[in-house]
Amino acid sequence: MKYVKQSHALSFADVLRKKGLQNNQHFTLTLSLSHQGRGNGNQSVGRIKMTKLASVILLALWAGLWLSGCANNGDLADAYGTFEAPETLISAEASGRLLHFDVNEGNMLTAGQVVGVVDTTQLVLQRAGLEAKRQAIRARTPGIVAQIDVLQEQKRVAEVEHQRLQNLFADQAATQQQLDDFAGRLSVLDRQIEQIRTQHAPLVAEIEATDAQIAQVNDLIARSTLTNPIDGTVLVTFAQPHEVVAPGKPLYKIADLSSLDLRAYVSGAQLPHLRLGQTVEVQIDESATENRTLSGEITWIAADAEFTPKIIQTKEERVNLVYALKVRVPNPDGVLKIGMPGEVWVREE
Repeated sequence: MKYVKQSHALSFADVLRKKGLQNNQHFTLTLSLSHQGRGNGNQSVGRIKMTKLASVILLALWAGLWLSGCANNGDLADAYGTFEAPETLISAEASGRLLHFDVNEGNMLTAGQVVGVVDTTQLVLQRAGLEAKRQAIRARTPGIVAQIDVLQEQKRVAEVEHQRLQNLFADQAATQQQLDDFAGRLSVLDRQIEQIRTQHAPLVAEIEATDAQIAQVNDLIARSTLTNPIDGTVLVTFAQPHEVVAPGKPLYKIADLSSLDLRAYVSGAQLPHLRLGQTVEVQIDESATENRTLSGEITWIAADAEFTPKIIQTKEERVNLVYALKVRVPNPDGVLKIGMPGEVWVREE
């Protein structure tokens, strides 16, 4: 949809016709000139007749200024602003040489796409050393576990015998001394098992610590593969292949340009007529004389007022308090760009 700027102007003849001027009419401008003499108090009144030409000129100038003001007010948008989009800065998460980096400005990337690889030679060697350490620790573990298993079995048999002896004692077929002996044997077995477990605890803790270190190295190796997190267009790159990178070093900046936000500013008087989810018209320049009209939706309205941003040209306007808002505008054909100016026109309901 194209919007063509209209000029509102009337000819002098139209103005005269509206005022009912006739060819032979004269207009009289009466000027009262007061003059008081020193002792007589006489007043003189002069009447000056203006010609038709002078009247026409004055009336035409007044009508032209009035119509020009009306035309300008009708052509003003409800709000002005510039387009923006959420920008994501992608940084390195591992240290090493950037062996592969296939990202260029303007490229359209998809979420999950692999765009680069950082050298992982040192990480792989570190992981191999930790795995060898873990195997060495585990080599000492089976003997201890076997000892615990033997003692656990002895305890199980002793508990069965102790229960049988308790039944005999209830039938007065066993003595109290026999019960005390079996209770002592069970206590000794428990202490032996606990002692071996205490000796085994440091080995288990050491194995768990080594496993945690291996998991950490594996995570760093995974992070060495650069994966793009979101769908979008690459705005700028900060690295080149074969450079040495470190965690936190910026690699590129990306933004989703499928829809852009027009950040504009409105006055407090306009605020009651705006609401979240409201559909508005957004106009952008298409040529020197024509605008292109798009449809947008208000997605955010600031809760606090602020002074007009410095992008406004005149100092008088910058001191006014305004409210910021964002209008989400679809950009399927890519015509909208970050930083492009736009106008907001609110539809009358």
